Amino acid sequence: MTETSLWFDQALLADGWVRDVRLTLQGGRIARVETGVARQPGEPSQGAAVPGLCNLHSHAFQRGMAGLAEVAGPEGDNFWTWREAMYLFVDRLTPDDSRAIAELAYAEMLEAGFTRVGEFHYLHNDLDGRAFADRAEMAHGIVGAAEATGIGLTLLPVFYAHANFGGLPPKPGQRRFIHDVDGFARLMEASRTALAPLPDPVLGVAPHSLRAVTPEELADVVRLADGPVHIHAAEQVKEVADCLAWSGARPVEWLLANASMDSRWCLIHATHMTPDETLGLARSGAVAGLCPMTEANLGDGVFPARDYLAAGGALGVGTDSNVLIDAAAELRGLEYAQRLVRRERNVLAPGAGRSTGAALFQAALAGGARALDIGAGLTEGASADIVALDLDHPSLVNRRGDALLDGWVFACRDNPVRSVWRRGRQVVADGRHVEREGIAARYRAAVARIVA
Repeated sequence: MTETSLWFDQALLADGWVRDVRLTLQGGRIARVETGVARQPGEPSQGAAVPGLCNLHSHAFQRGMAGLAEVAGPEGDNFWTWREAMYLFVDRLTPDDSRAIAELAYAEMLEAGFTRVGEFHYLHNDLDGRAFADRAEMAHGIVGAAEATGIGLTLLPVFYAHANFGGLPPKPGQRRFIHDVDGFARLMEASRTALAPLPDPVLGVAPHSLRAVTPEELADVVRLADGPVHIHAAEQVKEVADCLAWSGARPVEWLLANASMDSRWCLIHATHMTPDETLGLARSGAVAGLCPMTEANLGDGVFPARDYLAAGGALGVGTDSNVLIDAAAELRGLEYAQRLVRRERNVLAPGAGRSTGAALFQAALAGGARALDIGAGLTEGASADIVALDLDHPSLVNRRGDALLDGWVFACRDNPVRSVWRRGRQVVADGRHVEREGIAARYRAAVARIVA
């Protein structure tokens, strides 16, 4: 089996930053980690190595509508008006369109430093709302996009049955998402088959939200997978009010009391929580899946991150609507929202003299890996998912250790990610995905047809 060696000036290993590191890759994994070793004649420096991050929440198809919902309507715009624009976009998407859009989204994720994506995949049915002969027809496009780009995939098929709490019938605009439990079970089996071409896929399950499932359906759907369980929760004030009217409890409160949540679970957004809910979620072992760029774009609100982290909570970041795919921007947005609310600086740093960028990166690394059911870190035997930062970037010059992460998260106008290896395969070189030209051409053709 062929070996490849990569030498880095600095690398973020499990025990912290180390200088002069050689990583030897074999069979898609890190076979050896050597530290304090001299660079050999003719051996290039790859810069600074950090582990690839997990993007724990993506709706890939929404990359195609980025920027198309930024025109004000006749009344106050909010999440619910944005959702109607999304339904109109979905109405024209074919399986080929969906794949082409996902390819670009995944290439951009790799360029940004994400090496695995949790695809919260709810676009299942044909244009008229009927099931495809192959229940996983749309999932095949997602798998194909992951295979073409090289990104790791945790597929999270979404169960969506109702328009609102109490089992209300779905709306016409939701017809491409809708299943009953039996049909969804067939979709899960078909999804397992669809994932077969990938080297290290993970299959989880995603009950969309409490407003889209009944308690009985939630229990049935969770039993269909032994992988991660992701669910939207408490993203919007209206959602909280509707949940209270239905059950007498808030969404996170209801889940804590009724869903037996543990480390398999990831609550997406969890924006609007009381102090008791914040503490309960932190203690449950579940991960809070935060998407700061989308949450800001949709006007959702601000997650209580400092209190949650102080209580020992785990979190990760995702790109959700893919309005802007940028790992550093998600981490920066998380911290900056806290600063604006609290009128303080370095809110999420773990103490005096500690790096905010490093704290954000390490939290997202650990929480994202837990949420997507993989290991994390540059260690022997681990998947060779490596991100190389350009030490000649103006905001990284002469930086060492955690200062590199502060520079990347807070000070880089352009992307300092120079190279990315995913399972030992170089997928990003000189800041661009190695197949970007063809991927971008297919994307342009698909979107030109949809928005014509």
